[in-house]
Amino acid sequence: MRRLPVYLLLDTSGSMTGEPIEAVKNGVQMMISSLRQNPQAIETAFLSVITFDSTAQQIIPLTDLASFQMVDLKATGVTALGDALRLTAQKIESEVAKTTTEQKGDWKPLVFIMTDGIPTDNWQNGLAEFKKVKTAFTVACAAGGGADTNVLKQITDTVVSLENADSSSIGKFFQWVTASIGVTSTKIEDSGRELTNFKELPPPPSELNIVV
Repeated sequence: MRRLPVYLLLDTSGSMTGEPIEAVKNGVQMMISSLRQNPQAIETAFLSVITFDSTAQQIIPLTDLASFQMVDLKATGVTALGDALRLTAQKIESEVAKTTTEQKGDWKPLVFIMTDGIPTDNWQNGLAEFKKVKTAFTVACAAGGGADTNVLKQITDTVVSLENADSSSIGKFFQWVTASIGVTSTKIEDSGRELTNFKELPPPPSELNIVV
């Protein structure tokens, strides 16, 4: 069975303390509950969570929805976004099955990045590693006014921003991510074709501004 790998890169730096980090945890839980109700998603979607603060770590390896167990998140430290991109590249290389002459590999991964700040490490080096791996597409979300959309635009053309990093805004982002994963899994199940651009995703809610 070909899996649809989904990587969530979540900022857990100190500025996410309080309402933002709680909203992220709730958002992931809502997303899992909702995707478990989706017959296509439960068949194909596999989720991994990578957090980044002073360093990046994969707190949940690529896991099917039925077995997925969210872990507690703590907000601390600075914003090693470059480290997160490098780690994601490594995990995509090691976890995602490649297509060979004998078999079809997994579908290209979807990557969703959420950050409320500016990278504090050498993010260009991490980005160079990330650019080497094949993804279907990457969406970056700038949560609140402290995030630098110019940095995110260099990672991906698809950048959305939230005016506030509060629970309702972050909740809307995760609802949209949920819908995007659902649409992608339905499309590949029904047509056997991958999504290739942002326009094929559901339109974002009004709280999400598309950064052009």
